[in-house]
Amino acid sequence: MSKHLSLREAVLSWLDYAGGLSPTPQSIGVLMLQPHWEDVVREVAAAAPREEHPDLYTKTDGDWVPNSRTLLEASGLGTAARLIAQGVPVSVSEVADSFVTFCTGPAPVPERWLLLNGTFPQGTRIPLGRHTLQTFTADELNQTIPMPALNVLQRRSHDLDLITGAPFLHVPDPGRPVTRRPTWFDFTGPRAEAQHWQGLLPLMLWDSELLRVDSVFTVARGRLFDLNPRDVPTTIQVYEGQYGEEEEVEVRDTGAFHVPAEHLPALADFCTAISAKIDAVMAGATGEQRILNRRARRLERAARHFLAAYQRTYNDDGVWKVEADELRLDYVIALEALLISPNDTGGRITANIVSRAAALFLTRDHQEEAKGIVRRAYKARSVYVHGDVIKDQTEEEKLKELRKLRLLTLQVILRWLVLTPSDTEDLAPLLDAAVQSPGRESHICQPLRAFSPPPPPHNRPADT
Repeated sequence: MSKHLSLREAVLSWLDYAGGLSPTPQSIGVLMLQPHWEDVVREVAAAAPREEHPDLYTKTDGDWVPNSRTLLEASGLGTAARLIAQGVPVSVSEVADSFVTFCTGPAPVPERWLLLNGTFPQGTRIPLGRHTLQTFTADELNQTIPMPALNVLQRRSHDLDLITGAPFLHVPDPGRPVTRRPTWFDFTGPRAEAQHWQGLLPLMLWDSELLRVDSVFTVARGRLFDLNPRDVPTTIQVYEGQYGEEEEVEVRDTGAFHVPAEHLPALADFCTAISAKIDAVMAGATGEQRILNRRARRLERAARHFLAAYQRTYNDDGVWKVEADELRLDYVIALEALLISPNDTGGRITANIVSRAAALFLTRDHQEEAKGIVRRAYKARSVYVHGDVIKDQTEEEKLKELRKLRLLTLQVILRWLVLTPSDTEDLAPLLDAAVQSPGRESHICQPLRAFSPPPPPHNRPADT
């Protein structure tokens, strides 16, 4: 800290005055009027020039000057002064050191953190292309927040309790401004599940239990963590207290997607393999070969529609009645995107999709089951788009059929990924030929059996 001793001393001098204010909450304007604040601003400009730390500056009257709002609020310095004024024991030396680090440390790269509703073992860290799946300890989360020493003195520490050990899918997002904004309904681009499908898809292919995105945060480590407790779905658990009375505890609401510790290495291997296959397909998006471009677009389109339906399915019995048919439509679009051929015409499209979906399965029973599910999905799709309603199904039967279609679509995507990158031609002709071809064993069956990971993912068809 000796290099920036003058900045540290300026902060300590300012805290002597600002900490002596009345215990009522003080505005930024009041804090800026305290003696020595101009000294703090001047020393920030000297220790952290705009060329190296542009995020600390704002333009005023044509000149770039340190932004007092950022220095007071984003750093936590204003909060420290308010706590001191309220009589809370705060280490002013830690506050000063944290402020110097905030101003002079490397500007962090903004990240997007997607909070998932599953349960993963402590210490999970799995690369998924550009994304990383990770569970964070309380200390790791605390270090992402400016002035971590203050966090234990504020209600915000409870917010971190809710997400300690929770699974986050995080990815660098250098172009995102480091500002506090609503993040879930972000109208600057596609919804989160569509933007981050390449990180989400391998996890969803591992287990047929639902894994949803609960919330999305912008994080610039050491600078901003835009957690709002309302963004974390919670539930109440009832425990028996020390003296036998019932105690209610608010905890993060987790779903049915659960990875035991003993399965974590297999999940990591599976995700590595699937991410590599996704990357191999998507590499065609930048190539010049027409079929590679088309293949990449098909995978992205299928994934986006699949995840759109997935995100609106809280559980298999919890689909909104008015949305059930729309979800079915998304699954059908996903199937068609992967299995259609440029040579398909007219009334043969449905029959071809049915046949190709079945060709991805290895046993006669699974093939016939796949055919039935796809046929019924197309029939329901046709009824829906023509403005009619399905009259021969109860709501319970419709939900069961929707679950079957979801599981089938999962399998089709997985098997398409296993088979597609290894072939230079479109997959549709290979599947058409495999229906009766003696080469089916080497072209379809062997690659699928070879890819099946141990231990097998939960609720998978047994044909591999």
